[in-house]
Amino acid sequence: MHYKQDAAATEKDSGLLSYFDDIVRDNKLAPAVLVAALSACATETVLLNSERIERRFGSYGIDVLASEAGMRRSSLYSASGESRICRTYAVVRFTAEPDKSYSPEHTKVLAGNSLGEVFRANGWKIHKQTLHIGSLDMGAGNSSIVKLMNLSENRSLALHIYQLLLAKGDRIFEYAMIVEAHHPDYLSESDLLDIYRYTESESLSAGYLAELGGLIINNRNE
Repeated sequence: MHYKQDAAATEKDSGLLSYFDDIVRDNKLAPAVLVAALSACATETVLLNSERIERRFGSYGIDVLASEAGMRRSSLYSASGESRICRTYAVVRFTAEPDKSYSPEHTKVLAGNSLGEVFRANGWKIHKQTLHIGSLDMGAGNSSIVKLMNLSENRSLALHIYQLLLAKGDRIFEYAMIVEAHHPDYLSESDLLDIYRYTESESLSAGYLAELGGLIINNRNE
C-alpha cells in the first residue's frame, strides 16, 4: 500500500459531499433489497478488486489521492517496473453516520488501507448493490485518470456505480456509494455485466449519471 494525498483534490471534493448525499437519499435501499443482499452475502464468492488485479497483473497497490472523513479518491494499481498503472480509479462516499460496530475497520480504511481487504480480514462479508454499469468516454480532456492509466485520451472506460454493503451475522449496513472507472485492459463493460447482477431499469437517473461521470472525466489533481 502506498498513501499519497492531493490537497487540491481534497479541497475540491469537500463541495461534493452533499451532492452524494442526495443520490444516496434518493436511492435508499428498501428493506426487502437489504434482506436479499444479506442472503447474497452468505453465498457470494466474487473477488475483491485487489485480488483480481493481483491475479491478473501480478501485483497490487493503492494510492489514496485525496481523503477526508466522508470521501476519498484512490488509484488501485499494478506495478510495471518502476511505473504504477492505475487499473481502477475509485471515488468513495462513505455513509454520513458510520455504525460503531465497524468503527475499527473504518478507521483503518480512512488511514489509507484497501477497503475490501480490511473488512474481509475482520470477518465482514461484502456485497456490491449495483446502481449502474456502463462505459465512459474520456474524450479529449486532460484528465489525470488518463495519465494514471497510461492511456491515450480518447479511450472509453468501463464504469461501475454501486452501494457497498457490509454484513456480519444477521446484520447488514449501507457503508458507501462508490464510483469506479476501470482500465480497458482490466475490465470492460461486458466483463462487469458478467460479474455483477444489474437491471438497467433500476439504474440511476440520467442526470445523476452525467454528474457522477463528470467526477471522473473532469478530475484534475494539479
